[in-house]
Amino acid sequence: MTYVIAQACADVKDKACIEECPVDCLYEGRRSLYTHPYECVGSGACEPICRVEAIFYEDDTPPEWKRYYQANVEFFDSLGSPGGAATLGLIEHDHPLIAALPPQGGQR
Repeated sequence: MTYVIAQACADVKDKACIEECPVDCLYEGRRSLYTHPYECVGSGACEPICRVEAIFYEDDTPPEWKRYYQANVEFFDSLGSPGGAATLGLIEHDHPLIAALPPQGGQR
């Protein structure tokens, strides 16, 4: 199982979750963070540290955020499994679901 990063992360990208992740599976897109579904080991360290409550265990994702699971998966279609976010840094694109969002309140 994996964790899902949903809409609340868009334009906020607090990144405290990145520091807590024991396997470096949280990647930074242009407007949001994304969980790599095959690198995530389900430790759950990211969820309680998220200040905007954007991270959900896959099976516990609220219905209105369910489509963000697929957005997290599809974000990696062109990247594959890089084996860790630290080596890539900022990835200059977002999933179309995130890219289409109007600017969110936390934009920096």
